[in-house]
Amino acid sequence: METTMAMFMHISSYRVLYGTACSSSRRTNSSGLFNSRGISSVKVLSLSNMSNYCTHSRDEISSSKRRSRGPVMAGKKAAEGTKQEDGKYKHTVDLPQTKFGMRANSSVREPEIQKMWEENQIFQKVVDKNSGGNFVLHDGPPYANGDLHIGHALNKILKDIINRYKSLDQEARKNLTPSKLRTKAAKFAKETVKTQMASFKRFGVWADWNNPYLTLDPEYEAAQIEVFGQMALKGYIYRGKKPVHWSPSSQTALAEAELEYPEGHVSRSIYVIFRVVSAPQVSSDLLQEFPDLWLAIWTTTPWTIPANGAVAVNTKLEYAVVEVEPLTEHASSSVETRKKRLGNVLKDEKKLFLIVASELVPKLEAKWGVKLVVKRRQLGSDLENYRYIHPVDNTERPVVIGGDYITTEAGTGLVHTAPGHGQEDYVTGQKYGLPIICPVDENGIFTEEARQFSGLDVLGEGNTAVVKYLDENLSLIMEESYEHKYPYDWRTKKPTIFRATEQWFASVEGFRDAAMDAIGHVKWVPPQGENRISAMTSSRSDWCISRQRTWGVPIPVFYHLPSREPLMNEETIDHVKSIISQKGSDAWWYMPVEELLPPKYRNKAVEYEKGTDTMDVWFDSGSSWAAVLGKRGPLSLPADLYLEGTDQHRGWFQSSLLTSIATRGKAPYSCVVTHGFVLDEKGLKMSKSLGNVVDPRSVIEGGKNQKEAPAYGADILRLWVSSVDYTGDVMIGPQVIRQMSEIYRKLRGTLRYLLGNLHDWKTDYTVPYNELPRIDQHALFQLENVVKNIQVNYESYQFFKIFQILQRFVIVDLSNFYFDVAKDRLYVGGSTSYTRRSCQTVLAAHLLSIVRVIAPILPHLAEDVWQNLPFQYTTEYGSVAEYVFESRWPTLNERWLALPAEEIDLWEKILELRTEVNKVLEVARTGKLIGASLDAKVHIYTSDASLASQLCELCAAETDADTLNRLFITSQVEILSSLEDEHNANIPYSGECLIQGNSKVWIGISSAGGSKCERCWNYSEHVGSFLDHPTLCTRCHDVVSVQMPPQVALVT
Repeated sequence: METTMAMFMHISSYRVLYGTACSSSRRTNSSGLFNSRGISSVKVLSLSNMSNYCTHSRDEISSSKRRSRGPVMAGKKAAEGTKQEDGKYKHTVDLPQTKFGMRANSSVREPEIQKMWEENQIFQKVVDKNSGGNFVLHDGPPYANGDLHIGHALNKILKDIINRYKSLDQEARKNLTPSKLRTKAAKFAKETVKTQMASFKRFGVWADWNNPYLTLDPEYEAAQIEVFGQMALKGYIYRGKKPVHWSPSSQTALAEAELEYPEGHVSRSIYVIFRVVSAPQVSSDLLQEFPDLWLAIWTTTPWTIPANGAVAVNTKLEYAVVEVEPLTEHASSSVETRKKRLGNVLKDEKKLFLIVASELVPKLEAKWGVKLVVKRRQLGSDLENYRYIHPVDNTERPVVIGGDYITTEAGTGLVHTAPGHGQEDYVTGQKYGLPIICPVDENGIFTEEARQFSGLDVLGEGNTAVVKYLDENLSLIMEESYEHKYPYDWRTKKPTIFRATEQWFASVEGFRDAAMDAIGHVKWVPPQGENRISAMTSSRSDWCISRQRTWGVPIPVFYHLPSREPLMNEETIDHVKSIISQKGSDAWWYMPVEELLPPKYRNKAVEYEKGTDTMDVWFDSGSSWAAVLGKRGPLSLPADLYLEGTDQHRGWFQSSLLTSIATRGKAPYSCVVTHGFVLDEKGLKMSKSLGNVVDPRSVIEGGKNQKEAPAYGADILRLWVSSVDYTGDVMIGPQVIRQMSEIYRKLRGTLRYLLGNLHDWKTDYTVPYNELPRIDQHALFQLENVVKNIQVNYESYQFFKIFQILQRFVIVDLSNFYFDVAKDRLYVGGSTSYTRRSCQTVLAAHLLSIVRVIAPILPHLAEDVWQNLPFQYTTEYGSVAEYVFESRWPTLNERWLALPAEEIDLWEKILELRTEVNKVLEVARTGKLIGASLDAKVHIYTSDASLASQLCELCAAETDADTLNRLFITSQVEILSSLEDEHNANIPYSGECLIQGNSKVWIGISSAGGSKCERCWNYSEHVGSFLDHPTLCTRCHDVVSVQMPPQVALVT
């Protein structure tokens, strides 16, 4: 039984998502920041062009922590009630204020947010408010067979990130009757669905959970019958006897996608000889020259020898007749080991002549420990139609020509061919009309056709008995343990066999060319996915779609009892489909044949019996495009996206493609994204025995020992998913999770900084763009570039690049430059000052953009921030977005991107120069000249006249925020006209650097002039000039004069 949920969103690039619910915790002032957008035709710079001015050296990052924090620390101490010598200006400092905590408290807060979403039906509101075109992400039907593992987390979180972005952008069974078994299977599936659904919800995955699609729903089953019927009526479905993967433990045929190949499987391989008895008329001289001639073959399945129908050779290979020189007793003992045993035939003294591939003679000599003397050589084509005696039943068998599967990589160059036990053997057998011998029953037991081996388990004692028989009859050269990949049943974890049975097949050959053409019209991410599925589709054999199990959708066929001819036509299929659509597929088992047959055949019902085969589960899931996209509400075909693990190229991607091509002639999807497997931190496969399994539930909720395994929450897991290049295998472990937690903490701190400094913000305070300081315009240019590039990477599903952009810009660049510089004007610039309001204008833009671009990846964090907004956000259409996913993706602002190239170049120089200034400041600090950077005066000289002019312009900037001393966080900056002045020679600390690789700049550091302002800690010559506030600088005096009336100041 299978299940999944439908994940889809209505998307409109012109429609705003909004809701009507209100939050009592919000302030009532409304915000619609920058809804009036300026347009410019100036070329937008790509993110690659931002690297020079968006990143800083470690030197700057480390030194920024030692900046002047006077007003900040004083204000904090005042807020905390810490005693200070003089705190008369503490209430004039505008410190950040927010209830948004630094600690996420994810184990409590995330479930609260999820409950809020559910109670307010946010998912449904977002869907309902979007009436544009659909984006359909078709989620494949996984097996409902247990709890979720970390691979599920990777898969579903990737899907949810895309979905949320689009929402913003628009044994006991033997005693059971079939009915009882189906009831138990359905109950198990539904219970597991419920458990998995709860886990997916805890991951933060959004979907229409109240309306999932189940492959056991009658509507789904009827749609599947319809797909089968269309293929049958087009002649693509047929019944035949072919070797298929057979699971003795499950007693059913299996598809390739239902197999797994565990490491460490060891088979009993044997080298066997068959005696040649006749040759074609034209080649009889070989047998005359070597009357005791034998064919040497190698097989890893000794139990298939009783079913041998031929020996195949390759026409392109050269074969040799070799004489086997007898072994000495010493040589025999030196060859035999615990894993290798020689057969009795090599210990016999009679002359032995063998046919083997010439190229393999040296290898076989070494392996068998004998001397092989080449007597004659000839091509494989010359051996065709030689005949040999079957070693078990003593009948003659032919030598035939096989295909390119006959190589010299292993074995002897001659292949034991059993058409009933191998696909290539079957194809070769069909060419020569060989009988399909399969003396093995559904339990993997030899039948009476196997003669003396009847009743033995082919994978156990039957294998042993065949080897023993061959050795006793001098047909065994060697038995050797052979470790290789061998197919196992993915459910029972037990070995499978190839076994010819009567099965139903889909003739892929009938529509292979159309499928190959459709593959070329699908977008594959990563691109090599196209090569993978093309190779699998071009080389695959006909699809065995029948299974010998009682659960699943039945193949709607009736068999005529006297002739065993199947009855299946349009009338019978439509009738069965109609019954199943109403009663479900259980009806096939409990209803009598006369009711399952259409009225036309009921008078002959006694002559028919219903089939007991069910359809392959990959036919079940491969019909989901028809059952879900073709039948449900606003969904449509083709799906915009299928996203699963890379193993689905041979599974769901392929089965969906084949059924859709066979019935519609088109692929069911426009784009296919695949991800790799999840490994541990060392790149090893996860296993309980290694103790390296990462349980997503433990990551989210914590382990038994919360100190060793703390609860990180779902957003940390989601952040990890976004950080990895999922197109290959990805790694996770305790160290990786801790790294994600630290990055999350820094991101949360950035958002907290933004919230705290907007505590008194209103939209009315917005400073028009053309009136913003140059530093603020540049900050908006950087922001818009980042948002634009993030959107490009969401669209291309490259989430790890989004992670890198966010980490560099939000966590590093903003914190270490703009935020660092902004604190002065935010805290001490004056509550209502132009310079503070301009900065808040920029901070509001950053907050509203960042929270929305991270929402698809970190929905809980984004919603937590949104619920703590100190203002309401009003969309450009006038509706209030009470929840982050009602806010829509940030609208591209072309005006912000249109910053002149010369201005961009200037800020690149300033940021590079700032880094170099910090290095010299650090030297001065080490030399005890200064403590904080505000204790310093910076002296700069450059012979580059253009750069000198630009620096002088900034020193004299009308807007305080643009001045160099504010950008460097020092008290003064002086641009020198020359270094010849004697005064300059007394500057105690200096250094030189190249800006942009060509402009030489000299940097000097001295103590700042004037006195230290008590309020902002900047040094100024004007401190002491004001009678009412003698300890303040000019700026602080002006601020305080407004905030503290004269009479208050005098009393103080």
